[in-house]
Amino acid sequence: MTRRLARLIPGLLLYGIADAFMIEAALGVDPWTVFAQGLSHQTGLGIGILTNLIGVLVLLLWWPLRQKPGVGTLLNILLVGPGIELGLWVLPTPDSVWLRIAFFAVGLLLLAVASGIYIGANLGPGPRDGLMTGIHLRFGTPIWVGRTSVEATVLLIGWWLGGDVGVGTVVFAVLIGPLCSITLPLFAGRAIRPDGAGARTTKPAAPAEEHPLRT
Repeated sequence: MTRRLARLIPGLLLYGIADAFMIEAALGVDPWTVFAQGLSHQTGLGIGILTNLIGVLVLLLWWPLRQKPGVGTLLNILLVGPGIELGLWVLPTPDSVWLRIAFFAVGLLLLAVASGIYIGANLGPGPRDGLMTGIHLRFGTPIWVGRTSVEATVLLIGWWLGGDVGVGTVVFAVLIGPLCSITLPLFAGRAIRPDGAGARTTKPAAPAEEHPLRT
């Protein structure tokens, strides 16, 4: 357990820092971060704090879906947000388009690496991924339908609230799956299939359409 925690905790913090790189790039971020950004604009709270609070609220949705959190689930809620805040505090705001592109690229690559590190600990899915799995197991809908529906909803709400939707949002959606298909087996040391959602995550390979799992 100690060795698994030793990779889980840094992996989750790195995941948050990777998010911060993409936030600072201001080219568009993943749907859940768009949602947190939109709420941040409306409430004045930090994106990291809101990421934690959203994680808690999503976890509450596990109860009617009969999902059980693991240690990794709880630490995901506690650590990704502080990782984001740390990254936003340390990183400068890029002032040229090329530097913004570089920030986004670094963030995307770091996020894929972080996913491989912490998912490889195999201590439970992130709250958002568990929600997708729960919807699938409870209602029998294909995982991609549940995930697309939920993430499209939070993306639209976040955009309406003022979150950052842009070309980076599309690039993230297209590339995070292929990148995680490389980093997850590399760091986990076993067959893992990506869910195409990066943060929040993927899981050890399972029969088709049984589990989605990422974060």
